Amino acid sequence: MAGDAQRTELGDFLQARRSELSPAEVGLPGTGHRRRVPGLRREEVAALASISTDFYTRIEQGRRRASKEVLSALARVLRLSADERDYVFELSGREQRPGRPAPQQAQPQLRRLLDDLIMTPAVVLGRRTDILAWNPMAAALFTDFGRLPEQQRNFVRLVFCDDGVRGLYPHWEYAARNGVAQLRREAAQDPDDPDLAALVDELSQRDKDFRRWWTAHQVAVRGAGTNQVRHPVVGELTLDWAALVCTADPNQQLFTWTAQPGTPSHDALRDLAARVNAGGRP
Repeated sequence: MAGDAQRTELGDFLQARRSELSPAEVGLPGTGHRRRVPGLRREEVAALASISTDFYTRIEQGRRRASKEVLSALARVLRLSADERDYVFELSGREQRPGRPAPQQAQPQLRRLLDDLIMTPAVVLGRRTDILAWNPMAAALFTDFGRLPEQQRNFVRLVFCDDGVRGLYPHWEYAARNGVAQLRREAAQDPDDPDLAALVDELSQRDKDFRRWWTAHQVAVRGAGTNQVRHPVVGELTLDWAALVCTADPNQQLFTWTAQPGTPSHDALRDLAARVNAGGRP
């Protein structure tokens, strides 16, 4: 049976998703009366999924485990994305893992690869977006990670709490919300992780945006994307990021930032690399 934390998270997630849908979006006729709460009612979700209201209520309250067929029906009714659907299945089917995970160390192969990437900013991210290792280009692009206490080397934490890193993003909200969604997605894999709980608690207390976005239950996977960066030395950059999973430890990913060849961003990144590789500070 899935753990209590997972069942609670599943119920909260389903409730958050149905609150975002209107009856018209799912083909239900309007009643002409203003609703006291936004979104679909439990009985409407249950009817559309062909299950009883009592059954759905128990799922949302964490008192009943749903079958794969019911989960598929709920994913369809609630218009879940592929990432959200996977998230629901993980929450419903994974067993609790007792105890605190062992501290992570970056794989030696990844460390050597970081050293070879002299033109490309790269970091190794572990659980909870902890920064396990980085190369000089990543430090030049973002911040000197080595000056930070180890417990503060967390990418999402830096995006919210470090004024220097936060100021790098002209479209900060986009980058920050994506980070929260990735962190929320990761929470399904180990919802009882005390370090994750401590991180979420700290950021929820320090930042109202984090608190609001965390409770919205949006999820996303770390895959690839594009960010704008406003660097204090080399100027505006449009960078494509990609996350490469380490097969030796799937909880570690190599993150790289690159620019399209022939663009001003590519030239600026090369300028940054020249400064770093010459031994000077950017």
